[in-house]
Amino acid sequence: MAKMWSGRTDGVVDKLADDFNSSISFDCRMYKQDITGSMAHAAMLAARGIIAEEEADTLIRGLEGVLADIESGALTFDPECEDIHMFVEQVLTERLGDVGKKLHTARSRNDQVALDIRMYLRDEIDVIRGLIKRLAEVLCRVAEENKATIMPGYTHLQRAQPVTFGHHLMAYAMMLLRDADRLFDCRRRMNLSPIGCCALAGTTYDTDRRFEAARLGFDGICLNSLDGVSDRDFCVELMSDLSILMMHLSRFSEEVILWSSWEFKFVELSDTFSTGSSIMPQKKNPDMAELVRGKTGRVYGDLMGLLTTLKGLPLAYNKDMQEDKEGVFDACDTVKMCLEVFCGMIDTMRVRADNMKKAAQTGFINATDLADYLVKKGMPFRTAYKISGKLVAECIEKKCVLEELPLEAYRAHSELFDEDLYGEISLETCVSKRISEGGTSVQSVEAQLAWVKERIASI
Repeated sequence: MAKMWSGRTDGVVDKLADDFNSSISFDCRMYKQDITGSMAHAAMLAARGIIAEEEADTLIRGLEGVLADIESGALTFDPECEDIHMFVEQVLTERLGDVGKKLHTARSRNDQVALDIRMYLRDEIDVIRGLIKRLAEVLCRVAEENKATIMPGYTHLQRAQPVTFGHHLMAYAMMLLRDADRLFDCRRRMNLSPIGCCALAGTTYDTDRRFEAARLGFDGICLNSLDGVSDRDFCVELMSDLSILMMHLSRFSEEVILWSSWEFKFVELSDTFSTGSSIMPQKKNPDMAELVRGKTGRVYGDLMGLLTTLKGLPLAYNKDMQEDKEGVFDACDTVKMCLEVFCGMIDTMRVRADNMKKAAQTGFINATDLADYLVKKGMPFRTAYKISGKLVAECIEKKCVLEELPLEAYRAHSELFDEDLYGEISLETCVSKRISEGGTSVQSVEAQLAWVKERIASI
């Protein structure tokens, strides 16, 4: 079958080359954006007197019919068509005759595809931000329930200082809010219309690019036609933002995997978000968290693939740019799936507060508070630090914890120690007295929750 672009050539392409060149297998998902953009284009052509009003009305009605038939399943995509643009135009021309051939006046597939992908990704960002909001809401609920649940905080994966589980979860909520902000900024930069840039140099027709842009919900237009058709910064920026989001989910996954192990037992994942072993009947595997961690590399690969594709391209459009879609579509699909699964996994997991508390009671994570006790009584911090270290070593030797060491042992190191010491180094006190803004006290976590909830409401 000869192509609609036949003329300079006979439009007959070798089957192997045709399949290699075709993109309809993946760009067909932009059918709604393609048709909506074409409706706006037809309306603009009529508004500028480039085609007659009745012709524009016929085109728009025809496009509405194509859209309805695709969505109902009455019309299926033709794999023989090169891309979604050719498919829609071909069907429209078959249905309307010569009027259908007028739709492509004053535009090119170069600016058409740039328009479609901006509109499509704009919608994807809205969906992803909605899923981020859902996950942040789940975190807030679990954090609210565990704002006083004491657990060990870690540095270098070594027990460091006592924190609350609510405080720990709020750290991930903060990351998610930054992810939502980045995506909002990306959408704002993306929301400029390239339609009317045509192939690369604009057009001799007296078009109104701002008419189309406003009709399609854009904030403005791409002001340079070469840039308008060749820019894929917005794809790279989106994939970069999604990579950061996946990095956050991967870090969280790693902790969930550790926490759900027998060695930690801080949480127990629901059976509905776990799997078993085919040979070891005792196993309950955190496969959802592991897959999120694994799929992070996939999204990183999508980003690196597009960066590599774009790095050597001269202006303006090159066919290499067809490689933008599969990567960015895959990144969006992967992130949406991971966020959905993560919401369910965290929402249904059981928090083992008893095991968290037991872990916090060992490891001497109140040693800093022991040093601070001496500092508040006038001792220089470095001297207090050294004494605390010696007391920890003494406890290790005696196989006890700081709370169990008798007062006489403390006074052998400093006369500043008194009976009030034990209250000061209890885990509850260690947590409750960390009242600095952003800290782990219940009061501070409540403030963080209030701030996060306010920000969530604006997503």
